[in-house]
Formats: sequence, C-alpha cells, structure tokens
Amino acid sequence: MKPMLLFCGQYNRVWIPDPEEVWKSAVIAKDYRVGDKALRLLLEDGTELDYLVDPGSLPPLRNPDVLVGENDLTALSYLHEPAVLHSLRIRFAESKLIYTYSGIILVAMNPYKQLPIYGDAIIHAYSGQNMGDMDPHIFAVAEEAYKQMARNGSNQSVIVSGESGAGKTVSARYAMRYFATVSRSSSSTHVEDKVLACNPITEAVGNAKTTRNDNSSRFGKYTEISFDERNQIIGANMRTYLLEKSRVVFQSENERNYHIFYQLCASAQQSEFKHLKLGSAEEFNYTRMGGNTVIEGVNDRADMVETQKTFTLLGFQEDFQMDVFKVLAAILHLGNVQITAVGNDRSSVNEDNTHLKVFCELLGLEHNSMAQWLCNRKIVTTSEAVVKPMTRPQAINARDALAKKIYAHLFDFIIERINQALHFSGKQHTFIGVLDIYGFETFDVNSFEQFCINYANEKLQQQFNLHVFKLEQEEYMKEDIPWTLIDFYDNQPVIDLIEAKMGILELLDEECLLPHGTDENWLQKLYNNFVNKNPLFEKPRMSNTSFIIQHFADKVEYQCEGFLEKNRDTVYDMLIEVLRASKFHLCASFFQESPVPSSPYGAMITVKSAKQVIKPNSKHLRTSVGNKFRSSLYLLMETLNATTPHYVRCIKPNDEKLPFEFDSKRIVQQLRACGVLETIHISAQSYPSRWTYIEFYSRYSILMTQQELCLGDKREVCKVVLHRLIQDSHQYQFGKTKIFFRAGQVAYLEKLRLDKLRQGCIIIQKHVRGWLQRRKFLRERRAAVVIQRYSRGQQTVRKAITAAALKQAWAAIVIQRHCRGHLVRSLYQLIRVATITIQAYTRGFLARRRYQKMLQDHKAVILQKHARAWLARRRFQSIRRFVLNIQLTYRVQRLQKKLEDQGRENHGLVEKLTSLAAVRASDMEKVQKLEAELERASTHRLNYEEKSKRYRDAVEEKLAKLQKQNSELAAQKEETEQKLRETTQELKDKMDDLTKQLFNDVQKEERQRILLEKSFELKTQDYEKQIQSLRQEVEALRSEKTQLHRRLEEERVTSDSLKGEVARLSKQAKTITEFEKEIELLQTQKIDVEKHVQAQKREMREKMSEVTKQLLESYDIEEVRNRLSVEDLEHLNEDGELWFAYEGLKKTTRVLESHFQSQKDCYEKEIEALNFKVVHLTQEINHLQKLFREETDINESIRHEVTRLTSENMMIPDFKQQISELEKQKQDLETRLNEQMEKMKDASKTGSCFFCFMKDLEEELYMKDTVIKKLQDQVRSLTKAIEKANDVHLSSGPKEYLGMLEYKREDEAKLIQNLILDLKPRGVVVNMIPGLPALILFMCVRYADSLNDANMLKSLMNSTINGIKQVVKEHLEDFEMLSFWLSNACHFLNCLKQYSGEEEFMKHNSPHQNKNCLNNFDLSEYRQILSDVAIRIYHQFIIVMENSIQPIIVPSMLEYESLQGISGLKPTGFRKRSSSIDDTDTYTMASLLQQLSYFYSTMRQNGLDQELVRQATKQLFYLIGAVTLNSLFLRKDVCSCRKGMQIRCNISYLEEWLKDKDLQSTLAKETLEPLSQAAWLLQVKKSTDSDAKEICERCTSLSAVQIIKILNSYTPIDDFEKRVTPSFVRKVQALLNNRGDSSQLMLDTKYLFQVTFPFTASPHALEAIQIPSSFKLGFLHRL
Repeated sequence: MKPMLLFCGQYNRVWIPDPEEVWKSAVIAKDYRVGDKALRLLLEDGTELDYLVDPGSLPPLRNPDVLVGENDLTALSYLHEPAVLHSLRIRFAESKLIYTYSGIILVAMNPYKQLPIYGDAIIHAYSGQNMGDMDPHIFAVAEEAYKQMARNGSNQSVIVSGESGAGKTVSARYAMRYFATVSRSSSSTHVEDKVLACNPITEAVGNAKTTRNDNSSRFGKYTEISFDERNQIIGANMRTYLLEKSRVVFQSENERNYHIFYQLCASAQQSEFKHLKLGSAEEFNYTRMGGNTVIEGVNDRADMVETQKTFTLLGFQEDFQMDVFKVLAAILHLGNVQITAVGNDRSSVNEDNTHLKVFCELLGLEHNSMAQWLCNRKIVTTSEAVVKPMTRPQAINARDALAKKIYAHLFDFIIERINQALHFSGKQHTFIGVLDIYGFETFDVNSFEQFCINYANEKLQQQFNLHVFKLEQEEYMKEDIPWTLIDFYDNQPVIDLIEAKMGILELLDEECLLPHGTDENWLQKLYNNFVNKNPLFEKPRMSNTSFIIQHFADKVEYQCEGFLEKNRDTVYDMLIEVLRASKFHLCASFFQESPVPSSPYGAMITVKSAKQVIKPNSKHLRTSVGNKFRSSLYLLMETLNATTPHYVRCIKPNDEKLPFEFDSKRIVQQLRACGVLETIHISAQSYPSRWTYIEFYSRYSILMTQQELCLGDKREVCKVVLHRLIQDSHQYQFGKTKIFFRAGQVAYLEKLRLDKLRQGCIIIQKHVRGWLQRRKFLRERRAAVVIQRYSRGQQTVRKAITAAALKQAWAAIVIQRHCRGHLVRSLYQLIRVATITIQAYTRGFLARRRYQKMLQDHKAVILQKHARAWLARRRFQSIRRFVLNIQLTYRVQRLQKKLEDQGRENHGLVEKLTSLAAVRASDMEKVQKLEAELERASTHRLNYEEKSKRYRDAVEEKLAKLQKQNSELAAQKEETEQKLRETTQELKDKMDDLTKQLFNDVQKEERQRILLEKSFELKTQDYEKQIQSLRQEVEALRSEKTQLHRRLEEERVTSDSLKGEVARLSKQAKTITEFEKEIELLQTQKIDVEKHVQAQKREMREKMSEVTKQLLESYDIEEVRNRLSVEDLEHLNEDGELWFAYEGLKKTTRVLESHFQSQKDCYEKEIEALNFKVVHLTQEINHLQKLFREETDINESIRHEVTRLTSENMMIPDFKQQISELEKQKQDLETRLNEQMEKMKDASKTGSCFFCFMKDLEEELYMKDTVIKKLQDQVRSLTKAIEKANDVHLSSGPKEYLGMLEYKREDEAKLIQNLILDLKPRGVVVNMIPGLPALILFMCVRYADSLNDANMLKSLMNSTINGIKQVVKEHLEDFEMLSFWLSNACHFLNCLKQYSGEEEFMKHNSPHQNKNCLNNFDLSEYRQILSDVAIRIYHQFIIVMENSIQPIIVPSMLEYESLQGISGLKPTGFRKRSSSIDDTDTYTMASLLQQLSYFYSTMRQNGLDQELVRQATKQLFYLIGAVTLNSLFLRKDVCSCRKGMQIRCNISYLEEWLKDKDLQSTLAKETLEPLSQAAWLLQVKKSTDSDAKEICERCTSLSAVQIIKILNSYTPIDDFEKRVTPSFVRKVQALLNNRGDSSQLMLDTKYLFQVTFPFTASPHALEAIQIPSSFKLGFLHRL
C-alpha cells in the first residue's frame, strides 16, 4: 500500500462510488495520514465531503488527463473500473468515437446513428495496416484476422458478443463485408456477394423486434468463410444455435414476431401472393400479440423485395421461394384456428374453419385428420392404443407446439439450402469464423432460453480468460520476464454446476424422461442437491418456483415454469403422422423418420458440424433441447480453441436508443458481463503498463541528466534513469524490447515529467520577466542620462558666454569666410577650364560618330528600300496568283452547283409531262369504255320499251279488275312518284358537279403546262448564260497561261544554276499549244452541243403543243355531257371510272416529262465532260506553278543551311569551354565524395541524413555526366555536320532530303519490332532528341502517303498502334517504359496534327514544315484512336506512380519528425504502433522528395510534354494530400497541435520542391489545401465563439463532417494542452449546418483529374533527322 499512499496527498484526484453516476471524481483537500478514518475530499461541484475509508481499501486514483481517452484502455496507468468508465465516456460522449481497444478486445458502443466510417474508402485505408497504426475499428480487427490467416496459414475466429441492441449483428455484418472486399477475386462466381447476401435472409427469418432492439438476433450464428491458397473467398458455411422458437407463438408487449411474417403480410395484395390468402399483420394472432406491428422507419414491403432479391442472388428459384412462403403463410393461418371448449374435458375445432382449410390446403394435409388430432391425443400402451381428448388449453398448446416445430424445421431447411448455395468445389486452405452470439442476459423473468444463453456465455468467458492468460504468458516469455502466477476468476465451478454429472442439465433431462415429471419436482431435486452444498446455487427467500445461480457477471434468478416443456420440445405423434403424410413435398420432408444426411461439407471443413446427429433408440427416447445445445456448444468451443480468436464486445450505451447518450449504470453492468474488466484485472495483476525503449526515451528524455544522455546505448540510458527515478526495482522489469511497469508507475513518471516541465516553465518565465525588467530599466536609464546631458550643457553655455568672447568669435568667422571663398573660387576656375576643354573634345567626337551613323543609316535605308520593294513585288505576285486560283475554283464550284440545280428542275418537269401523258391515255380509254356502255344501254332501252308495250296491253285487259285496288294505291303512287322525282333531280345535280370538276381539272392542267413551258424557256436561257461564263473563264485561263509562260521565260534567264530544270519546264510548256488546241476543240464541241440543245428545245415545244391540241380536241366536254343521261352518269361513276380516266391523262403527261428528262441528262453529261477538261487544264497549270515554287525554295533552303552551319560552327568553342568547366566540377564533386566516404568510415554510426546526402550527391554527379555527354555529342554532331556541309559545297551540287523514310512492305514487322517492341529507353534516351521514335514513324507514314497507297498506310498505322499497346501491356509496372511511350505517343499524335494540313495546327510551322504535310489521306480517325491509347497509357502511368509513392506518404508526412524533438510519444497500450519500432529503413520526408524528383527527372529525360508533367504532378500531390488526410481522420494519436506543426512544415517542403522544379503553375499546391487547412485547424485556438467563427471561415476546403471529426479526435500530448470541449464542437457544428457539402468523411484516393493532351508543334525539321545506329533500322533510307 505504500505506493498508493504516496499519492494520497493534497490535490491528488480520486474516484469515489456514486449511486447515480456509479463513480464520481473528487480532489483530496487534506493530506491523508495512516490511521485517519476519513478522507477530506472536494467534489467537482465545490462541496466538501468526509469520505470514510479503510486503510486497506483507499479510493482509486484518477489517471493524468493526458492518458485519458487513449485508443487502448491498457495504456492507462491506473487500471480499474472508474478509469475504464471515464475513458469510455470521454471517447464516446465527447469525441464521438465508438470503438476502443481493451487489450485484445475491441469495445464497440452502439451510437444509434448512421456514421460515415464504413465506406469502401475506409476499408482500403485499413487494409494492410497494423492494428495499432490506426484508430480502433471493426475493420482493424478484421484486417488483423485476415493478415494472421494469410501470414501464418492458421484459422481465425472473430467473436462478436453483447446483449440485445448492442449492435452485434451490424458488427458481424461489417466484418464479413470487410473480408469480402479485401479478398475479392477476379472470378465471375461472385462468391463474396453470395456470402454477404446471407445476412438479409437470416435476419428476415431469425431477427425480430424486442423492447431493447428493433433488429434483435434471436439465434446464435457461426459463419465460416473459407479461403483458398491465394487468400480469396471460395465459399462459406453457417451454423446456428438455439433459435427462440417460442417467439413464433408468443410475443411480449411492444415486441414483434420474426420479420419475415410482417414482410409477407405487407406484400399480401400482390398477385404472386394472393393464393396464400393473407391479410394485414393485425389479422393474425401470431403477429399482433405485441400490439404494434410496425417499426418506425422500416418498410416491410421494401424489405420483402430485398429478401426475394437475395434469394435469387443465392440461386434459389421462384418455386423454392414460393414453397417457403407457403409454409410461413400456413403457420399464420394455423395460429388463427379457433379451438372451442366442449365441457371441461374436451375441445373441438369447427371443420368449416376457414383458416384450418387454408392451412391444410397450403400444406397438402387431410382436413378431417388435422381437425381431429388438434383436439385429441393417442396414448399407446402395451396392450392397446387409447384416444384421449384434450382440454382447450392443452389443444392450444399442441397447436402452438406444432407451429414452433414447423418453423424450426423451416429455419433449419433455409440454413441448409444457404450452405448448399455457398458450397465450393475446391479445397479449403484456411477459414475465418465470425461468431454472432447472444451476450449475457438477465431480465425480470428469466426462463429456459436465458439459462442456455448464460450457460453459453460462461463457456465463452472461460475460453476468453484462458486465451488472455495464455497471451500474457507468451508476452512475458518473449520478453524474457520472470513468469509469476496471476490470480484470476475461474468460472469452472459454475460450468460444473450446469453440465457436470448430476448437474442441472442432467437432472432436467432425467425429469423429462419421467411420464409425470413436472417443473416443481425438478426444482425440488435442485434444492435437495445444491442448496447449502454449492455456494453458486441459492434458493430465493420469497419464492418456491425459482432458483438463483451466481454467474461470472451477476446473480440471475430463473423461473422454473416451462423448463421441462421447452426442454422436451415435443409434438404429439399423430400430428407428426398427419404432417408426414402431406402431399406438399417440403412439409413431408420435414417430418421423415430417417435421420438427416451428413453435410456435404465434411470433406472440406476440418471442424465438425454444430448439430450432432443422435439416432434415438426408440420413439420415446428423444434427445432433449438442453442436450443438443450442450453438444453443439462443445463443438463450437472445440472449433474456437483450434483457431486464433479476436474479440468484439458490443455495448449498449442506453436503453432509450438515444444517439451518443452515455448511461454509466447500464454500461458498467455490461462491462462486468462481457469480460472487459476481467481483462483489465488480469493485466493489472502484474505489469499493466508497457513501453518500448524508444517510446520511453522519447517521452522521458526531459528527466534525463546531461551525463545520462551522453551514453550511446538508449537501452542503458533508460535503465540508468529508471534506477535513479524509481528506487523500488520490483516496480518495473526490463524486457528485450519493452519496459514493464506496475500499476501507477507511469502516472508517477508523468507527475515527475510534469513537475520538470512546470519547473522549466517557471525558470523560463523568471528569465523572460527579468530580461523585460532589465530592458525597461536600461531604456529608462538611457533616457535619464540624455536628459541630464542636455540640461548640464545648457547650464555650461549660460556660464561661459560674454560680450568680448562674442566679438572675437564673430571676427574669426569673417576672416574664415573670406579665406575660404578665395580658395573655392580658385579651385572653381581651374575646374571650369578643364571641363570646357574636355567637353569640346567630347562633343567633337560624338558629332563625328553621329555623322558616321547617319551615313550608314542612309545607306541601309537605300538597301532596305530596294530589298523591300523586291519582296513586296514578289509577295504581290504570289498573292495575285493565289487569288486567281481561288476565284477560278470558286467559279467552277458555283457552275457545278447551278448545273445540279437545273438538272433537278428539268427532271421534275419531265416527270410531270410523263404523268400528264399517262393521264391523257387513261382518260381516252375510259371515254371509249363509256361510249360502249352507252350503246349497250340504248339497245337495252329498246328491248325494255317492247316489253313494256306488251305489258301495257295485258294491264288494260285486267284494268277493270284492278280499278278498286288502283284507287286504294293512288295515294301511295303519288308519294312514290314524288320520291322518284327528287332522286332524279339529285342525280342530275351530281352529274353537273362532276362535269364542272372535270372541266376545272382540265383547265388546271392547261395552266400547269403553260407554266412548265415558261420555266423551261427560263432555264434554257440560264444554260446559255452559264455556257457564256464558261467560255469567258476559258479565255481567262488562256490569258493566265500565257502570263505564266512569260514569267517562266523570265525566270529561265535569271536562274543559271537551274538550267536543267528550266529545260524540263520548257518542254512541259510546249504542251500548252496542245492544250490550246484541245480548248478550241472543246469550244467547237460546246457550240455543237448548244445547237443540238436548241433543236431539242424546238422539238419539245412542238411535241407539247401537239399533245395539248390533241387533248383539247379529243376531249369535247359538252358532247360527252349531252350524250350521258342522269342514269348513265350514275351507272358510269359508281365505280370511280371518271377518276381512273383522269389518272390516265396524268400518266400521259409524265411520259412526256420522262422523255424530256432523258434529253436533259445527255446534255448534263456533255457539260460535265467539258468541266472535267477545264479542271484537268487547271491542274496542269497548278503543277507548273508548284514546280516553279519548289525551285525557288530549294535555293533559299541551301542558303539557310549554310548560314545555320556557320552559326553552329561559331558555338563549338563555347561548348568546349562548358565541357571543361563541367569536368572540373565533376572532379570537385568526386573529391568531395571521397572525403565524405573517408569521414564516414571513421564514424561509429550512420544516419538517414548521410544517405540522403549520398543519394543527392550521386544524382548530381549523374546529371553532370549526362550534361557532359550531351555537350560532347553535340560538338561531334556539329563537327560532322560542318564536314558534310563542306563536302556538299565542294561537290558538284547540293543534296536535299524530303523528310521521308523509304521502307519495303515486308520490312514493316521488323520496323515495329526494332523501334517499338525491342527498344530500351534507358540506354538511348540520353543521346537522342525527344520523341525520336515518333518522328521516325511519322516519316515512314509520309512515305506511305506520298505513294498514295491506302493499304500500306493503314497497315503501318495499325501495326504502330498495336505495337505501342503490346509494349505497354508487357511493361505495366515499368515506370520508365510507360513514361517513354507516353511521351512518344504524344509526339506521334502531335506530328499527325502538325502535318495534317489543317490551319489550326499549322500556325507555328516553318515553310519547310508546311511542305511536309500529308497530301493524300486524312488520318483524323487514327488520331482519335491514338489519343485513346495515350489516355490509357497515362492512367496506367499514374497508377504505377501512385503505387510506388503511396507506402511512403504516411510515414513521411505524418510519422517522420521534420522538426526534431517537437513531438512526444504517449503510451499506446497492448496495441503498439508500428512506427514506434526503431527501424533504420523508415521513410522520411527526404524519401518522399527523392521519389518525386525521380519521377520528375524521368519524365523530363523521356521528353514528356511540360503540360503533361504538370498534370501528373498535380495528380501525385492530390494523392499525397488525400492519403495523409484520410490517415489523419483515422488516427486519433496524430491529431495534436505539434503534429499540425509537423504537417505544415512538410507541406512547405513540398511547396519548395514545386518552386525548385518550376511547377508552381500546376495547381498542385491547391490540391494540398485541405491538408493545409487541417494542419491549421490542429494548431489554432479552439475555445471561444470567435475561434469557432474563424474555423468556419478558414476551413472552406474541408467538409463539415471532416472538421467535426478533427475536432472530436484532437488529443493533447501534454497536460499543458487543453481538450476541445463538447460545447465548442456543438458551436462549430451549428455554424456549419448551412453548408451543403458532402457527408463523406474520406477523400477519394482513386480520383483522377481529367487529362488533356496539349498540341505542341515539333521544332525539328524532318529533313535533318538522322537515325542512330543503335536502333538497328538500316533497312530505312532517307529520300
């Protein structure tokens, strides 16, 4: 107790029990003395308290504030319950952190709120990280399990436990999602998706709403995720434990049945479920017991859709799904079967019961048998079988037991089918098991389910204790620390009480076997066997129906009612027989007598099945539920013991489900139950605090003396310091890598450190205040001295001045004035004379020089005048020729367009004429038909008259007989006659209308004919005008041709050096006479064509007139109208024959139009022949002009080449001087390097700075060598070029290259192989111009274009693009190769643009480069393909750079101390940071900058465009900022003010690097703005309202979620720093609510900025490019 008494002095803080808050903080107000009965305390509210204490149990001490809120509870110096509770409160309620480590346990508190910490970006951030490097998270535990499985090849288990509502299901789901994400394979089976799809199904059939949780798992689940040798998921297997079957038939108030029932009822009105005859959930007994059938915020219908989707994803067909839904609907209908009492001993079911009928119909059962055996039971004896009726309660129990049995079988069946869907054919290499099991439960009424759950938790707690004990022992042995036995709670007696021989379970099974066994008899046996005999078993004082068991977490009282019934879990045999005879195959299979076959996974999974198949000896000897559960629990423990476990303890912070509300009572209860405090207790028994030597040295170096710091070995320093600071050597132990401390020793060291810092602060304050006072005193003293000096001077002056002294002083002044004046005047005269003489000579010299300059300027003006005049004349002539060519081209195009328009109009006219002719012919045919019909009608009328005459005679004979009838029918006759007259008049009117319409149509056709004739005459005139214009243009071409001929003659006289070429031109000029003859011939042909056209016109006019006359003459309308009567017209037009006649006339007109069109086509063909000859003549003239321009350009190129070589010859001495200077620098650097090497050989240790210096020095030497080589190569090339130029001048004539490379078609594959596939950039890139392979390829493209060979060009382009794709595919991870070919692809693309002939790309071309444009093919389509290839190369190029630099970012930006000594390490507990290890290969900021410099130098060496370099740099800097910021969000230990200073310093290094590489304009600095603002946020003051406002105004690049996360994660390193208060965080959050930014916490590290490829014209002339011999392209020839 002595160590504890040391801290019981005044002002120390302690914890005391409190009925409301469990533990309350207080400060000792008076020193405690041994023997004092009370401890004087001062509470936080200011009240004083005398706390009674026992010297053997003083109140626990509080930890220093700097240790509170750490990631690992084992980092606390004082490990006890109040310290754990307070640390969890700080993390959860204030910092909003839901995960905390407690040794090997991850404590997960349910936030009751969606948090943005589970996205894919978070998964990728935790992937590959050590467990202590990041903040606690379920992903960190999953990554640790996955890493140990991959590294050691051992099986792992993740055990997730906690009470209902604590978040077990969600935590297990996230762990499985992590495994599915990080181990995702490239196969198409999507096993990972299937594994995740199991969760919605199992939650639907196994989860329900309880009073504590809206999605409570009512069963235990162990999921084995199987992996292959590549650590990829290949399948899974699921085992379940103790489904709560009683929930199917009974739910407490405010609870629900399983989710699947409500989902089914919500979807009952859909067509696919109507045959189930369901309704709403309120209509069924089994779903309305809890009162409320709806969960707020849950849509059961949408969940049903999701359940069906997951069924489908797992491969379950709709038939299988519908079978499952049938069974579920049948259970609901069974619950609504009404059982009525018949007397006291009997009951019955109405056979007309609707729900019973639906139940039997759905399951295929016999209706009468089911109605009978629901109310009766069959008792079989040795002699007979007796049917015994059941009372109504017994029948209801039998009905509910049947419903539970069916649902249990259905649940097992679904799990079995899920396992079959997740079956895998390969061999399992390892597996990770995820156990989602109920935690310790204690309710007001605890029954058989709670007993089994707590029994399982006892077994898990025992396994946990043994594992923790084993880890402690391994840690001690690894560190070579003497092992001492640790006393910890062992719950084996409780387990023996439950499962041992004659234990509770065995007595329960024994009572179940008795025919008349009851719960009371079984309880009495427990009382007899255990009361006063076993201290863990108690009998309640006030109850005879319950018993108490002392579990490891708490005492639990169990009610014995229902234990036997639930343990038996029996259904009457006759009901089973009825179900076994079901016609529904699924229902019948549930109740077969044969045992379930063994799982098909037996060959793959090394552990046994959870459900042990026990074959009963008879129908009466069944295995009880307790026995099954004990067997499955034994197999589970066997599996867990064979794996490496990882523990997740889920805590429910409050019962009201309020977000981030901390209920201390509930949390302490769960901490005691889940084993967290037990871990703390075991750790606190020995050496709970553990520091590595590096951490201890870094943290407590302030307590070391100067003599101790001079020791070389840090371990020795730590030992010496500890021996001096802690006298009792039993309070610590030295391990191999760590120092182990007893409880409280770290707090003592922290107190010493804080005292030392406080003492240092006082000394600093003392000296600063003294310095300020001294400076103030000296300033006042100087002021006083100045005042004294002036006052004393004034007094002395007043005493010394008299009248005589004043006169003498005045006289002396006058004499001095005259003497000084004489001397100054003499000196002035001398200087004036000298100045005038100098000015005269100077002005004369300047005048003469000015005159000479004026004379030279005058001569230069004269020369310029003549030169500019010559240039202007030449420019005018070229422009004039160009304008004439444009005019000629434009006129020809306009003529062609007019001819096309005229042709289209003529074609329309001819079509109309032909249509008119066709109509006329058809009309004539119809007229003839009408005449024939009229003749037949007349003959018919004569016959009719004869018949009517005979009939009239017969009528007259019978007239006497019919007079009476005639009188009766007179009225009817009159009416009939009246109707006849009316119809006759109507027919006449119709005939008149038809004739009028026909006449109008004929007139309309006549008008159209006249219009056609007029338009034909107008177009004929237009043709004549066009022919005249063509004749004039031919004349203009002839005159221009004569002018060109004249100009050629003049140039032939002036150019003596080009006689041969001029002779050839003169020969070609002789052909002009032939062209003139051809033109004359064309003119004669044109005149003939015009005459022919005129003749055709006349013929067409005559034909048109004849046709119209014939039509008008043959179509006598009046005659036709007179010849047709009303009846004839009606008979004639009833079939539309008039319309057919009119259509025939139209066809006749169209025939005429087609004839005219054929004539017009012949004419247009002749016009096209004339145009073609004109174009041919124009091309010949252009060819002559081109030859002339080429000759003049050749002369100019020769002159430019000579001047260029002369200027380069002048630069050779300068290059040689640079080479000598660089060689001297190289020698100096080599000597410096040798000196440093000699120094370092004598040194005892090396540091990262020397390695950085060595690398920089080697890089500098390498760059100097490359520069020297380049200059030497330039000198050699210039010398060779000058020699070649001299040889050219000495030779008979100059040799000019065309910028093409000739190759043979069969050499194409060799070209691609040597230039693309086999080219190694590392060896050739230094000595060649950038993009040389691209230029060579383009010169080959020019050659193919000049040959006008489309196949050759297409083959070359396709081979080039495919070759680039292949070389990139073969070197996907080679940064230099990707950089080289990205550069060449861009150069090749720029060449295709530069020489495409498009004006926008030719702006920066020289005249020589314009001559090299492609002439015959448009390669814009290949430009697009090449651009796509370049984009893919760029993306892979960025990926390679990101993969190379990503491991360096976090160590260099966050962990490396750029400002040495400013950071301080804190204890990290059981989970150690990987950065705390003394690793000499750790990355530094210099490593990051060196990697960036390597990227930059490689890109520049390969000739990558500067704009692309900027874009790549921007992408890299975005990655640096995003990765650093994401790591900052997930690491609470780096969220401190000092770390903010480190980050800001590292950002400045990056900005300096940008400035050094001239990359400020890349916007790369802006990508670091979020990180810069985060660093500023860590450093800024965070307490007042103005601070909150400033944070909101400054942090514009950070989202509100990110700002709040940084504020919540802010962690002080020393006690001098203050935590951010929750009230301040709420202020900032309120100010940020108006922001509409993203709710994502993490930045997307995979984001790529859009890349643009800038067009940069190549300055290199294709004619001057030479192929290096190293390319092995000797088969290419320059043209």
